[in-house]
Amino acid sequence: MVEVKLHDIGEGMTEGEVIHYFVKVGDSVKVDQPLLEVQTDKMVAELPSPASGKVKEIVVDHGNTVSVGTTLLVLETEGAKAVETDKKPAEAASKNTEALQSQPQQTAVTEQKGEKKFIIAAPYTRKIAREFRVDINEITGTGTNGRITVEDIYKFVKQRDGIQSPKEIKEASAEVTEAKTEPKQEIQKQEVRNINEIKAEVIPFRGRRKQIAKKMTQSLYTIPHVTHFEEADLTELLAYRNDLKEMNINVSAVAFFIKAIAVALKQFPVFNAKLDEENEVIRLEKEYNIGIATDTEDGLIVPVIHHADQLTVRQIHDKLKELTKKAQENKLTPTDMKGGTFTISNVGPLGSIGATPIINHPETGLIAFHKTKKMPVVMENDEIAIRSIMTMSMAFDHRVADGATAVAFTNRFKQLIENPKLWPIELT
Repeated sequence: MVEVKLHDIGEGMTEGEVIHYFVKVGDSVKVDQPLLEVQTDKMVAELPSPASGKVKEIVVDHGNTVSVGTTLLVLETEGAKAVETDKKPAEAASKNTEALQSQPQQTAVTEQKGEKKFIIAAPYTRKIAREFRVDINEITGTGTNGRITVEDIYKFVKQRDGIQSPKEIKEASAEVTEAKTEPKQEIQKQEVRNINEIKAEVIPFRGRRKQIAKKMTQSLYTIPHVTHFEEADLTELLAYRNDLKEMNINVSAVAFFIKAIAVALKQFPVFNAKLDEENEVIRLEKEYNIGIATDTEDGLIVPVIHHADQLTVRQIHDKLKELTKKAQENKLTPTDMKGGTFTISNVGPLGSIGATPIINHPETGLIAFHKTKKMPVVMENDEIAIRSIMTMSMAFDHRVADGATAVAFTNRFKQLIENPKLWPIELT
């Protein structure tokens, strides 16, 4: 027998919610075949089978949240081929993690008589299939190594239901989603009733929302937060962006912000640091990995742009688009989430004018960029001009840095984004 346990599939993960099983008791499975999906605070991940055999018992029902190390299901293995994960849990967890991350390169197993074929499909693709009530085993994948894509699902639905246009597909998806009665990955509202009347409406507090709450509470009660407020004049930067657009170069303002942050962090490394209380040292990180706070349907998530100091503004822009898309589609990998040293939050497009952001523990600082609006400003020659002014809030760990250093840091950042002419000689 092999016990399949929840192992750490992400940085600092302590628990996860079982959201879907691909197998049931009695099913035959092969090594590395996906068994179930788990929702952590950062992503949805598939857990592969560590051995070939049959599913003897499902221990944890879907919808339940369990801690790392909990047995999820039990396999009856095929003799000596079994991988005894309970003997070496750390080694087995490492192998499972490698299998999870290398899944796109796996080869599909041909369907045999009386046996399900090994399906290669991303969690997001499987989710789409469930929403349309599609048996994914009936689909032939057109992707690499027979991988099933979202387009394959849509094509199957078109043929099955006679749907012709993308609009009809979306409408059908909405109807199916509303009609489904089985538990879903998305947050579900449930009515709480007594015998005579409806008393209240509740939202389940679990999955990513629960993990976000834990991390925010840890940060707020561990770090003495101080928030420094500042304004920056983006008039010249926005004009520079317009000049670039005329050259068919479209780069977001946030890409400039990230590059300027990386440059400023090199001059003020205390904000690219982590406090190690146990060893009583402040570790100044040598990599400049900028986390991007991203709003998704399931809650806040922070993918990371690694080595931002070594990337051009255009490369940062492309990476930002890629990570945002993956976050919205729940396709982020563990690598996309690891190694952040400083975090930014661009809430301006939502209409924010100020905040007191909570630091992404164990980092030292976080900057939130708020709404940019045109307003009259008294210039150095005492003339009044209309300028584009952005407000920002910088939260920092007062155990590691002081207010004067925070002001100097934001002043350097302001200098860079307010004066694009400095970029050719400053941003290398």
